[in-house]
Amino acid sequence: MNDKTASLALLAVCQVAAMALWFSATAVVPSLRAEFAISATQASMLTSAVQAGFVFGTLTSAILGLADRADPRRFFMTAALVATAANTAILFVDPASSTIILYRFITGACMAGVYPLGMKMASTWAKGDMGLLIGILVGALTLGSAAPHLFNAFGGVDWRFTVIVGSACSLSAALLINLFKTGPNQTKPPPFDVRAAFSGFTQRALRLANFGYLGHMWELYAMWAWLGVFLDASFRLSMPGPEAAFWARSGTFAAIGIGGGLGCLAAGFLADRHGRTTITIAAMTVSGTCAVLVGFLFTANPVLLFVLCFIWGAAIVADSAQFSASIAELSAPERIGTMLTMQTAMGFLLTLITIHLMPVVVEAVGWRYAFGVLALGPVFGVWAMARLRADPEAHKLAGGRR
Repeated sequence: MNDKTASLALLAVCQVAAMALWFSATAVVPSLRAEFAISATQASMLTSAVQAGFVFGTLTSAILGLADRADPRRFFMTAALVATAANTAILFVDPASSTIILYRFITGACMAGVYPLGMKMASTWAKGDMGLLIGILVGALTLGSAAPHLFNAFGGVDWRFTVIVGSACSLSAALLINLFKTGPNQTKPPPFDVRAAFSGFTQRALRLANFGYLGHMWELYAMWAWLGVFLDASFRLSMPGPEAAFWARSGTFAAIGIGGGLGCLAAGFLADRHGRTTITIAAMTVSGTCAVLVGFLFTANPVLLFVLCFIWGAAIVADSAQFSASIAELSAPERIGTMLTMQTAMGFLLTLITIHLMPVVVEAVGWRYAFGVLALGPVFGVWAMARLRADPEAHKLAGGRR
């Protein structure tokens, strides 16, 4: 096994392990609501607090240029260790208190040193395969984010099991990342320049790629946050409660983790050969269509509903890595980490709206039409990537493949 393969395999494992913390509390929302009478607003906060923390962490990192100026292994390790401590602390507080929200905020802030940094680390090994390499990392993110749903499915009603396993995974990642070797594309740390963080929205090609990403993010995390609740509500109308809970959790893991992981890998492989804009436009078209259709299968045959959700889970995240790969290819080499960090900051800031929007829409129109609101994001994203495709700067994408 050569250094590139070994380093990327290690990075993917660490990414999966550390990102298990992301949804470690979200995955146990049904259990917490049953045991502690958690309200719908509190349930939303368990996820949105992570998003808010991540936005705070990424904005801080981008403005200070930490992703390009700090030692990536030490940065990753420190972030994962602090996140592990914050996640573990959940076990010692009242789940109905505001303290748990603070711990989730800290966990999210620390993920700024894991997710965008991991993409920057992977890019140091890119040589005509940027889309696939970042696709592997985003696939790892997807699997790591979905893992708590699997832990919870087999952990019974004791939500503590999910939290403990997530913390153990993150601690392992913090230790293992020190074995990673950076690739030949690693650049020297650039000088501090606060203006660099905002150039992704002042340069036209970068701005369009970021707009495409924002359209994608409008849909993604709201679906990830509420799919399990949606499936649980639907399955309970056709099977006993405990059985419905198990299959809802397992189905959510399969759709988000397995479907999403496969979607990221397939899209990465295809985008390097057929173009970034081609694949992102196709993926958003499929995911937007699924968002409109899925509600009409609420209470329908569970197998049919799962199949559509699996397709949705694969398409909704397939394009994610290609937006990041586009930013990496359109940016100055010494600022890739900062541009990726700022991109994710803006995207996750947007998710705070849709995560809290979903329960309001569900209450107003029911599950049949609720997810249709998310299709607005892919529509905007397709427009942005079509504009980027026509831009002269698009020749930098995937070796000239737009």
